[in-house]
Amino acid sequence: MIGKIEALRLELNKLSLIKQLADRELIETSQQLDEVLNQYNMLLKQKSEN
Repeated sequence: MIGKIEALRLELNKLSLIKQLADRELIETSQQLDEVLNQYNMLLKQKSEN
């Protein structure tokens, strides 16, 4: 999962250099990163509760 987070982060950084902030591809990549980060945080929370 950390690899996916890093890949999406790098893709988002790359897109931010060549696209407008309102570009659909940039927004979708940002949303994907948000989703994966939320999943990761939920896993960490579950792990700490056990």
